[in-house]
Order: sequence, then structure tokens, then C-alpha cells
Amino acid sequence: MTELLDSLRAIGAVGGPEESLDEAVAWHFGDPFGEQRAAATSAVMIDRSHRGVIALTGPERLSWLNTISSQLVTDLSDGRSAENLSLDGNGRVEDHFLLTDLDGTTWIDTEGFRAEALAAFLTKMVFWAQVEVAARPDMAVLTLIGPETRTGAIAQLLKIPRTATVYDAGVLPDGGFWRVMPALGEHAAVETIDLIVPIDQLTTWWSSLTAVGVRPSGTWTYEALRVSALRPRLGADTDERTIPHEVNWIGSPSEFGAVHLNKGCYRGQETVARVHNLGKPPRQMLLLHLDGSADTRPVTGDPVIAGGRTVGRIGTVVEHYEYGPIALALIKRGVPADTALETGGTSAAIDPASVPADDRVQAGRAAIERLRGK
Repeated sequence: MTELLDSLRAIGAVGGPEESLDEAVAWHFGDPFGEQRAAATSAVMIDRSHRGVIALTGPERLSWLNTISSQLVTDLSDGRSAENLSLDGNGRVEDHFLLTDLDGTTWIDTEGFRAEALAAFLTKMVFWAQVEVAARPDMAVLTLIGPETRTGAIAQLLKIPRTATVYDAGVLPDGGFWRVMPALGEHAAVETIDLIVPIDQLTTWWSSLTAVGVRPSGTWTYEALRVSALRPRLGADTDERTIPHEVNWIGSPSEFGAVHLNKGCYRGQETVARVHNLGKPPRQMLLLHLDGSADTRPVTGDPVIAGGRTVGRIGTVVEHYEYGPIALALIKRGVPADTALETGGTSAAIDPASVPADDRVQAGRAAIERLRGK
């Protein structure tokens, strides 16, 4: 449990579900659907201080990181951010993390349950590079969501330029930094801004932001908007077999991805290239609508059943203020969108709009066909 959650309980905060990824922070403040509506129409603030923060320093930090991770970061400019992955030798996802380069430090934040392991891996991979890796438990993450996050008194407090675009970052007045993230939910106006601040300033920031009209909200809001936007979460929407293609993590920073296809020299690259150029991922992440009248809900990891056979795995399950119960799921490629599904004792239906288009001409396949004279 975070120190901030202890203080927020006095104003109605309810902690996250037991044994969930969000157990240590506020899940809601008594009105979860009202909090979600506020995120879509005004501005809310969410405590995400359970994320782990790591700092990289040294003149070779970016060129070194480029050799051991999936994103192209050698030319990441000061004040810019990116999403990145660490893969195993078979191209399966081990870590997903955000990084921001600012004033000579590359800041990394990731899921709290993976922070120690990621810091240990990075430290082990330094060898002779001029890089220092340091866990930073003294830093924490707050997230603002909503179309009013950069207007009025909120803008005056944070001093984020109106010209700042996704993945831009800058220093905060009293330490730490802000970072613009891709919008959550279905509307581009639902802006998302992360604040990475000294942990001893968490309560001060919370008080200052609520004083200018930002509504306290819990991670239930974040999860509902994230799921509806088909944005995966490490440890919930991934398992030990997940490859980046299955969860829409392919792409450069300009594409809001975490795997740059025009770089090499990282563990797992062969699998990424082979699937992109020749094959198809075995599963695809889809949005499921669950039967709202059922007495039960599936939980993360439950199998998805079609016609008596397992065709997938349930990821994040959450109640959305407009759509009711929804979930992300990894479903076998080729399962038709109109297939009747069951999971966790309830029926489920695939949202057809979440099925990715599969009409891309693969370079490797095209070359093979040319060699065959087709």
C-alpha cells in the first residue's frame, strides 16, 4: 500500500482489488462511473505511484539502451519519450516500459512488479558502456486524464506548452517532469499526461491539482479507458507466450509503438522480423463485450471457450461507464468476429471494430512469390 493511499482513504478512496496489479493504490473514490465520465469531459487525477522508476545516466545511455531493447532510441532528443520492450531470445515480451530523456538522464518507469527485475537486467547488461543504472523509489507517477488537463488554472500550474505533442516532456517547477501520453478512450481530446515527481511531493501535488478543479479518481477509470482504447498492460494482457505483434506494440514512437522495425541488434529481433515479413502472430488482442446480466465475471487468465474448445485467454476485465463489462483477450487468429464465446461462467462477444485489418502485403511473402514467378 502506498503512503498516498493511506491519506486518500480520509476522502473516500477505496483500495484496489486484493492481489491485483492495482492493490496498492486507489481504485475509486465512491463513484467510479462518475469518475470515468469526468475523465471524458473534464479532468481527473489518478495515483499510479505503484509504478517503478529507474534512472539511467552517462554519455552512452541511449546508444547502449538501443542495443538491448526493441525501440530505436539513439536519436531520441532531449525532452522526448518513447515506449520500449525487452524481449527474450524467442521474441516473447518480458518487459514493457516508458522512457523519457531529459537533462542528461533517461527516466524509465514500468509496472511495479517488474521494476526490480528490469533494473537488475539493465545493470547486468552494462558491461563496458558508460552508463549507470539506479532504481529510484524516491520518484512516483501521477496521471491526469481529460480534455481540460491543459486549460485554465491547470495549465498555469503545470506550465505545459500548448504546442506539446504526444511523448513530449519537460521539467516541473519544483522537480520532476511532465510527459504527454497517447490519449486514452476513444476520443483524441481525452488527453493523458503523466507527472513523475519526487515521492515526498505526492501529497502536495494532489492537493494543488484538486484545488484547481482536478477531480480525484482511481485506477478503475484508467483501466476502463485503457481497455476501451485497446491498449495492453504488461502482466494483465500479456502472458509468458506473448509476442509484440499480438498486442499492437509494433511501431515507432510516431506510431505509438514499442518495436521499431527498421533497427536491429536486440534480443528477440529474429522472431519480430520473421513474423512481420513471413508469418502471422498466432493470437490477436480483441475487445470483448461481456454479458452484463450474468452473476459472475471472468478474471485475468481465464480461458475463452468457443464450441467447447479453448480459443483464447482473458486479460483485463473492467466495468465501463458506457459499455458495461468489457475485457481484453488474446484470441486465436482466424476466429470469426461473430463467434459465440464463453469465459468465466458468462457469455462474451467480440467487438468487430477491434479486429485488426489483415490485408498487408508482407515483404518476405512477396519476395517468395516473385521467385516463384507469381
